[in-house]
Amino acid sequence: MESNLDVGSCLLDECSSAGSFRKLSALSATSSLHAPSESSMSRKRSIRERMAELADSRRNPKKPTPPSIFEAAQLIGKFSGQRIDLLSANIQNEFGVCGWILTILSYLLIFFTLPISACMCIKVVQEYERAVIFRLGRLMPGGAKGPGIFFIVPCIDTYRKVDLRVLSFEVPPQEILSKDSVTVAVDAVVYFRISNATISVTNVEDAARSTKLLAQTTLRNILGTKTLAEMLSDREAISHQMQTTLDEATEPWGVKVERVEVKDVRLPVQLQRAMAAEAEAAREARAKVIVAEGEQKASRALKEAAEVIAESPSALQLRYLQTLNSISAEKNSTIIFPFPIDLLSAFLQRTPPKVDNNFAFPTQKSGGIPSTS
Repeated sequence: MESNLDVGSCLLDECSSAGSFRKLSALSATSSLHAPSESSMSRKRSIRERMAELADSRRNPKKPTPPSIFEAAQLIGKFSGQRIDLLSANIQNEFGVCGWILTILSYLLIFFTLPISACMCIKVVQEYERAVIFRLGRLMPGGAKGPGIFFIVPCIDTYRKVDLRVLSFEVPPQEILSKDSVTVAVDAVVYFRISNATISVTNVEDAARSTKLLAQTTLRNILGTKTLAEMLSDREAISHQMQTTLDEATEPWGVKVERVEVKDVRLPVQLQRAMAAEAEAAREARAKVIVAEGEQKASRALKEAAEVIAESPSALQLRYLQTLNSISAEKNSTIIFPFPIDLLSAFLQRTPPKVDNNFAFPTQKSGGIPSTS
């Protein structure tokens, strides 16, 4: 009786979850009204088999099969870098018999040497630091420890502190041949920080030194594709390109490049002199053009003023009096005596000299001296 109740409850749960309880009740009603046939008997058998399968599945639930190594690698690839470290640490945390024996002996030694051993077991890391712990050469599960207090087993544990603050370094001046065959010396400043302490310890020997060397080669590679004019004018674009390239390259090392700045672009002395001479000549040419344009505009204004003054003779006299007033306002010893120009017109108009018509020039036939009558 109890088995029938279990099977019935299993069938009700399955039908309600699938949304087919009404169909099952309708089927049972039709089968009770009509006479039994081969089809109805087969349906009853199928229902009984299904009920038996559900009962077996309830009594003996199937345990999930562990994934293979390939499937585990695919699942791990979907997580972030820190979760990858945790999963890999949990997978590889098999010490073996000797490892467990050493671990037990270490704990016993700590227990019997208390409280002296507590000073060696308790460690402290600052707020800006993390500690990566290795036990018997294997990474401990849980990732980096800190900030605050953490415990280690002195005999079998080793740890390494990692600074998470932003660090900076100067890229030494690099002799670079630009795209237009100009040799320049360029230096830069790189700001970076450790984004994942575990990866920075396990994946690279020295993350800071590797980042410095990579920054030098990246600076040479990027500036080698730029012209001198682009180096001098597009520094922000070059810095952004360097930051993107370094960030992508250092991501597997647990390093995040925050900022890159091109510090100085040093040109050869001869090139500096040539560029200075070229700039000076360009400035002088622009100055001459500006002066010529000013004179042209001034001459047009004077022409228009002369035309206005010519329309009224009294305007010239008023302008003359205005000039006298501006000169007399200054404190000087200059004496101005107005003299009308009309008085000089009589002296300027001279009569041409009279020529004697009786004067005869010598001819070739006579060859003599001309005479006057």
